[in-house]
Amino acid sequence: MLMPFVYQSGQEIKRGDRVTYQSEPAEIEFVVDKLVGDPAMDWYVEEHGGGVMVLEPKVFGRVFLTSTEDLEDLIFVSRD
Repeated sequence: MLMPFVYQSGQEIKRGDRVTYQSEPAEIEFVVDKLVGDPAMDWYVEEHGGGVMVLEPKVFGRVFLTSTEDLEDLIFVSRD
């Protein structure tokens, strides 16, 4: 079992979180840390061991992060 993905602050990353990534407003599109039976999501686990998809359409679009706990550029802003 993989550990949940967390921000540098230690708070768990969840789908829909509002964040900044590289100083740009962004949103967590999905978090995948185990096989779920969806081939599209399972691919990320099989190929990369899981991770977090960050959506930031203004500058770079999407980025898939496989390690987050030491990432200074990913900052939690708010959660619904």
